Amino acid sequence: MNGRALTPTQIRYVIGDATDQEVVDGPKIIAHVCNDIGLWGRGFVVAVSNRWPEPEQRYRQTWSEWQGETLPLGGVQLVPVRGAGPRRLWVVNMIAQRGVRSTGNPVPIQYDALRKCLHQVAMCARQWGASVHLPRIGCGLAGGTWNKVEPLIEAELCALGVPVTVYDLPQRRQQQAGQESREEHNA
Repeated sequence: MNGRALTPTQIRYVIGDATDQEVVDGPKIIAHVCNDIGLWGRGFVVAVSNRWPEPEQRYRQTWSEWQGETLPLGGVQLVPVRGAGPRRLWVVNMIAQRGVRSTGNPVPIQYDALRKCLHQVAMCARQWGASVHLPRIGCGLAGGTWNKVEPLIEAELCALGVPVTVYDLPQRRQQQAGQESREEHNA
């Protein structure tokens, strides 16, 4: 590893865009969830593709190489998109979604696959001294719930001392606050 002590961290929550990364405080990894059937073009991947073409190109190339077979769940594609050394930035495509809702799977996120992906991301982050930045992965189009995803992040990244920042877009934070208020009122 990089010599960093194994001191657990906590998830830091911010309002903003996970793809808007200034690389001034060390290497960073932006993590997101991909499906296993070669579809790219909705959700967070749109923001990724708008900034860097490489993650989409790598995903589509891999899909092509698999000749239409589903990609292995739990696999990751770490794609360098900027810089070197302390200014380095990667995007990691985590294959943790079986199909998509429109193919008949109401909850495409695969939590076991996500755990495997996060573990691999943690190993890379520790080796490179990188922090991990992500939206609420698996909780949008993939149909997952944050109360299942958050503990995976805590166990696979935070427990290993990897700094993690989760980004909510401003409208997402307002929607979430409204939902929590309704849940408290109904409790």
